[in-house]
Amino acid sequence: MARDAKLISIIGPPACGKTTLARALAEKLGARLILEDFQGNPFLAAAFGGDRSARLPAQIYFLASRVAQLDGSRWPAEGLCVSDYGFCQDAIYARKLLAGDELALYLRMAGLVAGMVRRPDAIIALDARAETLMDRIAKRGRPHEKAFDRPFLEDMKKAYNDLKIDAGVPVVRVDCDATDIRRPDALDEIAKRMSSEIGKCLRMTWKRSRQ
Repeated sequence: MARDAKLISIIGPPACGKTTLARALAEKLGARLILEDFQGNPFLAAAFGGDRSARLPAQIYFLASRVAQLDGSRWPAEGLCVSDYGFCQDAIYARKLLAGDELALYLRMAGLVAGMVRRPDAIIALDARAETLMDRIAKRGRPHEKAFDRPFLEDMKKAYNDLKIDAGVPVVRVDCDATDIRRPDALDEIAKRMSSEIGKCLRMTWKRSRQ
């Protein structure tokens, strides 16, 4: 029976290891890799550099990019995909950067396109201490992250922890201070847990199709 490709989305605050894990997990599981297009966003540096007029365009760029990458109408017919972000996280940054009419406009637009986006079959939620995130941000030196101070990162951590995930989507939480996701044994364990969750999803899909 033909089934649509399954999606694992990795979420978490900046510098927690989303892209590192996504690349490793996609290779391990033979999955298609979907990466956030932060480098292509022409408004991003200005938005976090203090230019309020760039904030809404930066969010709309990400919104359009995510819809294009996760468009359910063009989703692969089979296989597995791993993304280093979740569509659900976009509103976290919008609520941090926008207010008033701009936030209302963004939320209206996001609500209109949400139904077009492929829902994840499993989510990996990463987290780490603010000190760890700050150290990693300093080392990688991305221009738009210069404004990411400790209060901002603490707010991001709380927002991700409070994020309401769609009912029925399994969430595997990983403390990246306690677990080094670059270690082969840690990656093996995460891959095993994801394979189990995706397997459950496939069995549920098969069961529904037989009813």
